[in-house]
Amino acid sequence: MIIRLALLVIFVLSVTPIIPSAAAGADRFALVIGNAKYPDAEAPLKEPINDARDIAEELKRDGFNVEIGENLTGDAMRRAFERLYGRVKPGSVALIFFSGFGVQSSRQSYMIPVDAQIWIEADVRRDGFSLETVLGEINSRGAGVKIALIDASRRNPFERRFRSFSAGLAPVIAPNGTLVMYSAALSSVISDNGRDHSLFVQELLKEIRVPDLMAEETLNRTRVGVTRASRSEQVPWISSSLAEDFSFIPGAGGSRPSAPGPVATLPPPSEPPPPPRVDPLPPPPKPVEVSIPPPEKPADKPADKNDGSTPVALADDPLIKSLTAKLTDNPDDASALYRRGQVYASKGAYNLAIKDFDSSIRLNPKDVEAFNNRCWARTVIGDLKAALKDCNEALRLRPNFVDALDSRGLVNLKSGQTKNAIADFDAALKINPRLTSSLYGRGLAKQRSGAVSEGELDITNAKAMDPNIAKEFASYGVN
Repeated sequence: MIIRLALLVIFVLSVTPIIPSAAAGADRFALVIGNAKYPDAEAPLKEPINDARDIAEELKRDGFNVEIGENLTGDAMRRAFERLYGRVKPGSVALIFFSGFGVQSSRQSYMIPVDAQIWIEADVRRDGFSLETVLGEINSRGAGVKIALIDASRRNPFERRFRSFSAGLAPVIAPNGTLVMYSAALSSVISDNGRDHSLFVQELLKEIRVPDLMAEETLNRTRVGVTRASRSEQVPWISSSLAEDFSFIPGAGGSRPSAPGPVATLPPPSEPPPPPRVDPLPPPPKPVEVSIPPPEKPADKPADKNDGSTPVALADDPLIKSLTAKLTDNPDDASALYRRGQVYASKGAYNLAIKDFDSSIRLNPKDVEAFNNRCWARTVIGDLKAALKDCNEALRLRPNFVDALDSRGLVNLKSGQTKNAIADFDAALKINPRLTSSLYGRGLAKQRSGAVSEGELDITNAKAMDPNIAKEFASYGVN
């Protein structure tokens, strides 16, 4: 259950029509955000800051009053949105551009600040900013045109921490007069290209600068450009409920305003983001639709060993130190025990992880997540009898718990109980048809039971969804 956040940028764009309309002379306001330095990510994103600056300059030339923010914390993003809400007047144009990491949860898309602490899906809704909520607030202030440009369909370090949602972004239910564009298709992710600018923003800026184009045509041409340049590997998504024609370049004939709008730079966060944390965790119990490989280690080695993480290295890890300090102050902090267990598991220290899950369950005997995570950790090290007991208890506490069904499927697969494994994976896939680990696991189980062609189909489909899924299962000791 992990998610790697890239930069999130939201615009509130105003587009003036070439044909006179009610919004032809409306005020234009834009909030541009580029988030690149996420402590949970292996390295800062290269694209969001440069993209945000280029977008801000272009919108300034197009007459927008622009506020730009870089590497914003949750508090800084909240203040920036509140300032935008305060500027919006009836009939005005509001544009949001967000580049960074985005997460889909409960059928909504969330923009993630750089200091988000996301361990379970509920944390997404606590620390992220719902695109639907932001657009709704802008609409409630009377904005005539609402535009959101979201370049956040990146593989991120958070999605592997939970699997009860789909990767990528969700369709947005927006008020009338709204134009939304994602850099990739719904529920799909794209890998950071390692360049200084994203393909999406490159194509968007090219089309915005074409005179006499309406906004919808500008974005449609952007989608075509991105699709062609990526050979259909990246296909942006657009949703529009605009009632009037609007152009990014205002004025008759597409001419730019004589005086460009100002650009305000958001102050940096009052406190720097937290120190870098550990590499992305393999999701307790196992990851879903994201292509971030788990730690590579043999599954059946002794639980008190780990891959390159010595006891000293573990003790010096910034996140482990922080969680350990919390537990020193309060040994009964169940949340800190659970999270430290996840970190230990991500470092291959399964014995320490299980010990923390033991303590978490001692404090809360109904902690279904801890039972499921301990089941997974025990499965990886080969303690299958105890793992099965944990999975059964998790399912007793929460019937049809999809993660526990998926974990128990792995237990049965490693135990050679292929019929039971297929039943568990089937049940999980009925709840979440895009659960890659269950699809791949079912394929292996079918092959072992003699249904070779059916198994191959499942495996092929799973690999198409996550090219690293075979490597992940190999790290569990399953080939």
